[in-house]
Amino acid sequence: QVQLVESGGGSVQSGGSLRLSCAASTTSNYCMAWFRQTPGNEREGVAAIANDGNTKYADSVKGRFTISLDNAKNTMYLEMNALKPADTAMYYCAARPACGWCLYLTRVYFGNWGQGTQVTVSS
Repeated sequence: QVQLVESGGGSVQSGGSLRLSCAASTTSNYCMAWFRQTPGNEREGVAAIANDGNTKYADSVKGRFTISLDNAKNTMYLEMNALKPADTAMYYCAARPACGWCLYLTRVYFGNWGQGTQVTVSS
């Protein structure tokens, strides 16, 4: 039921930063998360956030990425710092109606997806 549109991707050198945005038709009462995928590989969870502000991060991005949610703007963000070539991927916004626990980084949990925004990090 919720529409998701990612933006903010681009090309950056190692150590650089990018801020991704996910504009949603609504963010209220939804569990939301960021995933990423490279060609030939499975889509993997990066960070998740609940409406109460609780967050979960993949070990590979802890301390470098920050997920946030602005309910007034119906927008979720992913601040990406100290980027590495291994972070190169298509990044997707995901959402699921909230009904308790939200902090999953598992693809099967989410049913709503954006079209993705490409992030490329050069060495």
